[in-house]
Amino acid sequence: MTGPDAPLSPDSLALLRQLLPPLHLSLGLLLAGWTLLFLFRIVLTWYPQVDLSRGAMRLLAIPTEPLLAPTRRLVAPIGGVDVTPVIWVGLISLLREILVGQQGLITQVMLKLSVLPA
Repeated sequence: MTGPDAPLSPDSLALLRQLLPPLHLSLGLLLAGWTLLFLFRIVLTWYPQVDLSRGAMRLLAIPTEPLLAPTRRLVAPIGGVDVTPVIWVGLISLLREILVGQQGLITQVMLKLSVLPA
């Protein structure tokens, strides 16, 4: 039987059982870390005098600014406050929940393959 309903071969199942747990963990940590960076950016919107191009602040700007800059062109500041980091915290949190949350897609595949305890 071929097609989307065809059962996976034992080799494919074994490979999935090996790859999914580290992928699940890595993706969860990456999205959580990114959320944390955006939360720091939210706090920094209260301090507009902070220069993000100097020192340790560059560690916040480098991973977040590529997403924030285009979003700023679409969403204007509200009351003079940049709300784009709030938008990205919401989007990343939603993505994290959809992929690796308790009912997330990767989590459900792992449960189906008996990688995680039920």
